[in-house]
Amino acid sequence: MDKSADPCVDFYQYACGGWMKNNPIPADQARWSVYGKLAQDNQRYLWGILDGLASQKEGRSATQQKIGDYFGACMDEGAIAKRGAAPLAPWFDRIDAMKSTRDLPAVLAALQLGLSDDDFFFGFSANQDFGDSTRVIAFASGGGLGLPDRYYYLKLDARSKDIRAKYEAHLATMFGLAGESPEVARRSAATVMRIETALAKASLTRVEKRDPYKLFHKMDLKALQKTTPGFDWKAYLAALGQPGVDSVNVTEPAFFKAFNGQLVRSDLAAIKTYLRWHVLEALAPALSPQFDEPHFAFFMQTLRGVERQQPRWKRCVQMVDRQLGEALGQEFVARAFSPELKAKALHMTRQIEEAMAKDIESLAWMSVDTKQRAQEKLDAIANKIGYPDTWRDYSAYEVRADDFAGNVVRGKTFENRRQLAKIGKPLDRAEWLMTPPTVNAYFNPQMNDINFPAGVLQPPLFDPKMDDAPNYGNTGGTIGHELTHAFDDEGRQFDAKGNLKDWWTKKDGKAFEERAACIVEQYGKYTVVDDIKINSKLTLGEDVADLGGLILGWMAWKNQMASMPQQAQPLRDGLSPEQRFFVGYAQWACENDRPENLRVSAATDPHSPGKYRVNGVVVNMPQFEQAFNCKPGQPMAAVKRCRVW
Repeated sequence: MDKSADPCVDFYQYACGGWMKNNPIPADQARWSVYGKLAQDNQRYLWGILDGLASQKEGRSATQQKIGDYFGACMDEGAIAKRGAAPLAPWFDRIDAMKSTRDLPAVLAALQLGLSDDDFFFGFSANQDFGDSTRVIAFASGGGLGLPDRYYYLKLDARSKDIRAKYEAHLATMFGLAGESPEVARRSAATVMRIETALAKASLTRVEKRDPYKLFHKMDLKALQKTTPGFDWKAYLAALGQPGVDSVNVTEPAFFKAFNGQLVRSDLAAIKTYLRWHVLEALAPALSPQFDEPHFAFFMQTLRGVERQQPRWKRCVQMVDRQLGEALGQEFVARAFSPELKAKALHMTRQIEEAMAKDIESLAWMSVDTKQRAQEKLDAIANKIGYPDTWRDYSAYEVRADDFAGNVVRGKTFENRRQLAKIGKPLDRAEWLMTPPTVNAYFNPQMNDINFPAGVLQPPLFDPKMDDAPNYGNTGGTIGHELTHAFDDEGRQFDAKGNLKDWWTKKDGKAFEERAACIVEQYGKYTVVDDIKINSKLTLGEDVADLGGLILGWMAWKNQMASMPQQAQPLRDGLSPEQRFFVGYAQWACENDRPENLRVSAATDPHSPGKYRVNGVVVNMPQFEQAFNCKPGQPMAAVKRCRVW
């Protein structure tokens, strides 16, 4: 804390100033936060486990063998350097062998399966049907860009032009490393920029993608083929191993028309050049330093301001978590997540849900009919705490102790085939979208579940040794945040079963939008970096969830205190219990951020910066004003307050 700061003037500085001063951004990070520090602590813990399993040759289980051998192969920098560009050869050969665009569907399917599901022109995957959440159907979505967002290709300010120039120079560098002469490499880079810019122009904005109705366009194969007459979908689906697919949800029809336009307007050589670049981009981190280092230099140094590549052990732990996350999660949970911790987190979750039920009933702006639907949705939410009930089966994934790049490709292929195999099958409601060691949480509107991995339920975020006030402010606020996502501007459009369905009366829907507009107006005034303001239509869901979540955490904590008055602490560390509740909330968001990274986040991240996730919330809570005895007119004592839930 920075107790020299006035909490009524800048509460974030008061609660986090000491942390920010004492925790400068490490050279290998784009930003540094309490969450990031805990994630690194978890990684260090997993490093010890993986290092032991990599050197152990006897007595390992099948999953321990996979994660140990994967980690060992990733750490073998000598073997990776010795292989050089060899892992690129089969992909380049496949692309070079194309005789016409009629060969593209089969080649594209192979590239998407083995390297990236959305880097090569578009993405193709499985997801729940927006109209019937019990069904898993095929989704075709826009993709194919190398830069983080469409706006990088389209904005005309000096900084955006500079980034584009540096990106094009990076493309030329990578093509040169792949064997092209400087002149040919420059032409190749210009070709990629032309194709990606055309795709960017046809892509939806991130704000538009927050509206699920804009992403819901089911087509039979005939209609899809008509949208892209230059691309043979039957051949593509057969090459993917999905010949039985007869309908697809096309999230961005205009994008696929633009994709078809590129097939018509670009010659075969240009398409091959574009595909070669995305092979380079996808594989570079798994290749020798001659490819990996320039990839880092552009995507992390230039774009995000990171000074130094992460040490090898961190990157390898992250890769194991990414490709064998539930196998690694079993080891983490067995050592770091007790049944008692799970029970305590579940107890708090149920208290937060009880608070939400009371909150819904108390809303003066919502009608009885809509309240009933909201309560039905709340009652149907599934709570997933710590880890899945059933662990994922990785037996079909071959891991070799001497083939890191091959492991990466086989892992990607395994996961993509696993996803595609869901099409037409019954929905598995037990599945998780995050691995157990992850320091994060989420709400899934179609599953209608909230998920809290074991990794986020660790000190200092969730500390059973702490008093209840900061725990309910921190973890209680996080649980409330995820619960509120069920009723934010996006989540509220799905019903209790996870179907995209309008269950609001017109009057109630309008009342919600008026309250949400207050949040949009408030956060739109905050500056992220330079003269860039928060895109508050992009961050609306998270901003609503931050405020609603803390209100629910407060309600649950007050109920907990009422049931256990003997635990009440009048003062601790010079703070009242109410003050400790708010400081506990704020301190999960303590962070330092590089200006380069803030610029990327302003365009791509649906979360507001940490400062505003704290100050922007407490300014709307009269309980905060009372706890710190703020006077009317002080910055943290708002004249006009926003509240949705």
